[in-house]
Amino acid sequence: MRLSTEAVRYDLNAIRTKQLPILDCLDKVCREHGLQYYIWAGTQLGAVRHGGFIPWDDDMDIGMPRPDYERLMAHCQEWMPEPFEVIGSHNRPDYPYPFAKAINGSTTLLERPDFMFPEGLYIDIFPLDGYPSDEQQARQHVKRYKFWRHLLFLRGRDPFKHGHGPRSWWPWLIHKVFTLRWMQNKVQGIMREYAFDACERSIDHKLLEHGIVEKNWLGKGKTYEFEGKKYIGVDDADSCLRAFYGDYMTLPPKEKQVQHVYHYVNLDVPYREYAKQNNITIPSYQ
Repeated sequence: MRLSTEAVRYDLNAIRTKQLPILDCLDKVCREHGLQYYIWAGTQLGAVRHGGFIPWDDDMDIGMPRPDYERLMAHCQEWMPEPFEVIGSHNRPDYPYPFAKAINGSTTLLERPDFMFPEGLYIDIFPLDGYPSDEQQARQHVKRYKFWRHLLFLRGRDPFKHGHGPRSWWPWLIHKVFTLRWMQNKVQGIMREYAFDACERSIDHKLLEHGIVEKNWLGKGKTYEFEGKKYIGVDDADSCLRAFYGDYMTLPPKEKQVQHVYHYVNLDVPYREYAKQNNITIPSYQ
């Protein structure tokens, strides 16, 4: 099935109404099972600067120290009540990202036309990994990760996004040489290279150089208000947000105040039903 490359416009309030219950569910699961999480990145910024969503966005992220992240991945199928679920490389052989997502399975989302990957409306779950104090080791770590993450991106997407000319040859070769599972294992191995508990610094590999934080900034977590509800964020939000965004209290210029765009959104049809209707197979590990 080939999708139009025209982006879908959608109602932010409708999206947020379906997203917030995902965060409610994650908060409940983490509290019940003793897992540490933090509202993260744009969600932490929204809580501090706006008391909720960034006005022009539907961004929702959480970060979890790697040991807590791995426990959630191992038990998410038993802990998450329907229609919510956690998807990632641990349970979807077709999963193209190096981090997991908590989704609302009663919805359908296709994020990109070149990633034939049906999912529900989501919250990103970023593992927070250890980061070495030695700067040479740190630079080499980031360099390796960037290289293999890029190959994972090419392996996950349609190799013929730009047609069947020379630009398709390198992505096509990657598809022929590497399985997605092998590529995921490679990337995950690099991410886990430095144990969270053994390091004084941590890294969110999605943000890379901007995602390096001192672990004492994270702490045990503080309560923040987000859209009238209470969630757990980092102890030192100012230090983390300055690392992520610089002068985070200054709004970006109007031309950069833009919402996410998706290529297909349906808030009323479960993504598995959508896949069945469109003859898309959703594989799973048995």
